[in-house]
Amino acid sequence: MIVMTPQASEQQVEAVRERLARTGVHVVVMPGELTTAIGAIGDPQGVTELGLEGMDGVDRVVPISRPYKLASLELSHSAPTVIDVLGRRVGGGSTFCLIAGPCTVESRDQTIAVAQAVKAGGASMLRGGAFKPRTSPFAFHGLGREALEVLAEARAATGLPIVTEFLDATHADLVREHADVLQIGARNMQNYALLEVAGKLGRPVLLKRGLSASLDELLQAADYVLKGGADVILCERGIRTFETATRFTLDLGAVPWLKLHTHLPVIVDPSHAAGDRRLVEALSKGAAAVGADGLIVEVHEDPTAALCDGAQSLYASDFAAFSRTVLAHAGLEGKQLA
Repeated sequence: MIVMTPQASEQQVEAVRERLARTGVHVVVMPGELTTAIGAIGDPQGVTELGLEGMDGVDRVVPISRPYKLASLELSHSAPTVIDVLGRRVGGGSTFCLIAGPCTVESRDQTIAVAQAVKAGGASMLRGGAFKPRTSPFAFHGLGREALEVLAEARAATGLPIVTEFLDATHADLVREHADVLQIGARNMQNYALLEVAGKLGRPVLLKRGLSASLDELLQAADYVLKGGADVILCERGIRTFETATRFTLDLGAVPWLKLHTHLPVIVDPSHAAGDRRLVEALSKGAAAVGADGLIVEVHEDPTAALCDGAQSLYASDFAAFSRTVLAHAGLEGKQLA
């Protein structure tokens, strides 16, 4: 990271950027309130040999040793990233984003009804699966294009931005046309080719932590998306451990750790971690207490009849009460609804 002096001119900043670009490194210019920092991602030895400290306007050159670069808090000039999705803010420390909706779009009536229920209950965005990665090839894999069109109709009816999973690069244009946020699921967190495509689609990416991924691996995956130019929302959704009482083990410690090391917003998925709707509220309150920037939860009109993940889905009729309780806990951390 090359830190410019507060008096550095635009021409001096551009001169440093051009010199770095000629070496083949990835260059990110980060204007700050007092000064400008320039991130150089690539060969550290090559950058060192340039002797940038002698250029006009350069204050100092700071090596960053972490394997993740673009996601690093050091590279962000210590400012948390705030992502705006149709007026709903994610990140920044003062807002709490509540994303809710069905695991899978099953029908128009089901999706519109749930969208209206979560909208009335205070949700910031609507989630819904169109393409679903399932462990069994015989399980319901979603309605595809039809589901995306239903989600677009739900957005028109409620004003809620749409979050849906991006599963296959061949779906890129279709998903970009209908979605406001692209979700990369846990099973695809290290599908680097897909991450590179997602980063170039011009939509924020909600990146879920892999089933057995370390936090360093999560942030390096985020770098693939950030390198393409897209914003990233990190999501802790539980990891595989020896414990089998819950579907996964929710790593709430990941939230404050990520807050110390990255500028990206961090949300939590208590539904997939719990696998049991009776545990979702408790885990959600815990997520709010440790400083999460939001939640993504599954909601269904009749979870007992759901085609996917019914056991962990909240009843739509209970969502408003759930929302009030969780937002009260988020309020204790100084956050208000996005």
